[in-house]
Amino acid sequence: MLLLAIDEGTSSARAIVFTTEGEVVGIGRRPVPLSYPHPGWVEQEAEALWQAQYEAVQEALRVASISPAQIKAVGLTNQRETTLAWHPDTGRPYGPAIVWQDRRTAPYCEALQSKKALLRQKTGLLPDPYFSATKIQWMLQEGGVPPTAQFGTVDSWLLYKMTGQARTDVSNASRTLLFDLQSLSWDAELCELFGVPKQSLPPVQPSGSFFGETRIWGGRWPILAVLGDQQAALYGHGAFEPGQTKCTYGTGAFVLKNIGPRPLPAPEGLLTTVAWQEAGQPALYAWEAAIFSAAAALQWLEQLGLLSDYRELDNLEGSAGEVFFVPAFTGLGTPYWDPYARGLIIGLERDTHRQTLLLAALEAIAYQTADTLELFGPISELRVDGGVSQNALLMQLQADLAGRPVVRPPHGEVTAWGAAALAGRQAGLPMRTLTPAVKWEPRPRPNLLERWREAVRRAQGWARPTS
Repeated sequence: MLLLAIDEGTSSARAIVFTTEGEVVGIGRRPVPLSYPHPGWVEQEAEALWQAQYEAVQEALRVASISPAQIKAVGLTNQRETTLAWHPDTGRPYGPAIVWQDRRTAPYCEALQSKKALLRQKTGLLPDPYFSATKIQWMLQEGGVPPTAQFGTVDSWLLYKMTGQARTDVSNASRTLLFDLQSLSWDAELCELFGVPKQSLPPVQPSGSFFGETRIWGGRWPILAVLGDQQAALYGHGAFEPGQTKCTYGTGAFVLKNIGPRPLPAPEGLLTTVAWQEAGQPALYAWEAAIFSAAAALQWLEQLGLLSDYRELDNLEGSAGEVFFVPAFTGLGTPYWDPYARGLIIGLERDTHRQTLLLAALEAIAYQTADTLELFGPISELRVDGGVSQNALLMQLQADLAGRPVVRPPHGEVTAWGAAALAGRQAGLPMRTLTPAVKWEPRPRPNLLERWREAVRRAQGWARPTS
């Protein structure tokens, strides 16, 4: 029996056909361009998101050499917080999607600092442009979007295109600043605070439940799971017990730790979020660290012509030493939460080489992750996935800096597998749990984390308006 995962990421739309054993049968992929129309703005065209995903599914079916009838269930996973608005009847987008990395609403968030305790208590989040509420607020106040629009995150938009109905799940809803973690519902007080019409938001369902049927690709496929990408990765790792922790290295890097069936207040700097909920079951929760730039740092080097082949990173050796790269292109997330921080490279000398900058970019990913892991308390091992986790040098460095073993499953499609596995479980199919295939034990090394933090301090507040 076969399952389809639809995986709408920040830089690409992917579709993956799995067996119930977790074996990859076929993959389709299409790039999704990002645009940067003004400093701090990051956008994607709504129809381009859908078209890329449509073509990715077609390609996955073709590569797998299967008919649509062989797919038994669909799981959807997506970049979170990215927000769209469209006409509820015609489906016409009111403009581009505002991407999670977008910083345009930083002034809105500054005005919300007096509400920080309320937001933390109800949503587990902080007033930051990362989350969806101020994006909707901006659309209504400055973007010319009417209050009668349908607002939603990427999952809602794709579900609307696939089934004709906008819906969302608890994991995506919990990333908006409008969702109460206790009641698992949109909160009227928060909607009023942000000026968001509650009726303009999609209905919320358990992550594992029936989201409708799609016939777009020729089959009749039940969509039985929807998960935000980081929660899907946690599920894909089989991190079902409290304390189990993963880090996904994609455009950003995100650490999630299962904390069980109660939304425990997170340590300062971390977030509390919904991990997932299955139909008829209590929700499970997680603590989260959000690092905005991981592979984004490597993509930036590629754009500059300093990196032409990612395989070169596999052959790097040594250390960047006293050269530090703070990739705060769109501000800093955990633990600093500074929307005005900007990127910095410090420690350059005349004999600094291109390879040193490549090493500094890799090390920046490990430093950022290690900087957040200290907040989580005891962690026995760190489970990893995502494209950058395929770099052995980085994973060894991560183990060394974290002082904990780092383990990686047999393939890198953990996020997509999480969505497919939850859909398969809802369909009553026997699902396999992925087991680690590679392990890195921590080794003694000079720990330059404090020097890294000094570089971060110099990057903070750089873009803050001066007048």
